[in-house]
Amino acid sequence: MPTTQPQSAASFRDSIATVDAAGQRVWLYPKKPRGRLYSRRKWLSYGLLALLFAGPWLRLHELPLLMLNLPARRFIILGQIFWPQDFFILLLATLTFVLFIIIFTVVYGRVFCGWVCPQTIFLEMVFRRIEYWLEGDAPQQKALDRAAWDWNKTWRKTTKHALFLLISFLIANTFLAYIIGSDALVNIVTDRPTDHLGGLASMILFTGLFYAVFARFREQVCTIACPYGRLQGVLLDKNSLVVAYDYQRGEPREKKRKNQQRTAGDCIDCNQCVQVCPTGIDIRNGAQQMECTNCTACIDACNTIMNLVNLPEGLIRHASENNIAQGTKPRFTGRMKVLSGVLALLLLVLTGLLVSRANVQATVLRTPGQLFQKTDHGTITNLYNISVINKTNRAYPLTLRVLEPAQGKISLVGTNGGLQLPAQGLTEGVFFAELPRTALTRTNQQLRLGLYSGNELIAETSTKFLGPVQ
Repeated sequence: MPTTQPQSAASFRDSIATVDAAGQRVWLYPKKPRGRLYSRRKWLSYGLLALLFAGPWLRLHELPLLMLNLPARRFIILGQIFWPQDFFILLLATLTFVLFIIIFTVVYGRVFCGWVCPQTIFLEMVFRRIEYWLEGDAPQQKALDRAAWDWNKTWRKTTKHALFLLISFLIANTFLAYIIGSDALVNIVTDRPTDHLGGLASMILFTGLFYAVFARFREQVCTIACPYGRLQGVLLDKNSLVVAYDYQRGEPREKKRKNQQRTAGDCIDCNQCVQVCPTGIDIRNGAQQMECTNCTACIDACNTIMNLVNLPEGLIRHASENNIAQGTKPRFTGRMKVLSGVLALLLLVLTGLLVSRANVQATVLRTPGQLFQKTDHGTITNLYNISVINKTNRAYPLTLRVLEPAQGKISLVGTNGGLQLPAQGLTEGVFFAELPRTALTRTNQQLRLGLYSGNELIAETSTKFLGPVQ
């Protein structure tokens, strides 16, 4: 078999497909993809879209599945509330997510971009499918754009952009619901606009942003704006699985003609892989091109042609650079096993932190400027401030008890013996902790406190108890 590199690899590629020599935008007209992988990607996308739009309305423990309320600094993930006090868990989750992406990309390539990324799903499975429906495939779209403005062009373009605006509005409202919550979104929609000018402005801003991205900016998001796309060049190596062209088998290229004895490679230079590419690249220029999102449209197109000309499928396939160069098949190597194990370990650590996280958290501090006091009956008291935060959707009546030393007592100031902890809220109070002189073993005594709702211990905390010199 030929072992030459792709024909275009000899020339330095210093431009992208969406910009011409004069620096002007080149509008892409990708052909509608078809094939096994596209069908799988389509059904996966529909499932993810259904989950995305249903997410703000789904409830777990009477809380949204996901809400990232940045203004209120309150986050709800899988029915669990995270407050600023849980910052270390959120930070660890963010670092784990970033590390997960890095390791996953090193091993399995840029699968996320082509199969899971919301930008790709909305563009390829929603907005472009509307274009195919109203304007036809790539040749019909080109002809329509070049045609004069008659009734046919006017109604098709008007309908398309009206649908684009409507879908952008739905996407904007969905993303807004993930930030402020579905209940707040319903209030904004049903109340008078003048009562929610901030929310109305956010809707208009998000709608305009999504419309601009999917109607005009499109694949430029992947090649210009997306930081993950820019990281691809440093994350991938020659062992990473990517969508790759087998130049060992395909080169040198030659058009296939009827009844011709072929002496060249299997690539018949039909350019179908280029015509279906949503970012306009030629996969035959080499693996790991920065615009490639691993959407696999070129694989389906090439396999279709290979079947038509009675050649084996897989001229373009998932493989690493070393697989292509050495003629080997992808396999689960020791490197992949180690890195996959690291991914599993990270997820286990994060899961353990989430499971062990306390739903009710108390912070107790000695009141500033207050020393211990001696009572007439020989005990020592300290004055404390307590702050209790509730991370659940359930309200609790609270009482405080001293767990250690066992002889201690609690006296709340200004309450009738307990605190009321609201759902998803916090409560504060002031109390005296009282210990007998005999319970003090040193001047800075450890004091363990328990928070009870009825007879149920729902949280523990500790502080320091000051006493006289022994």
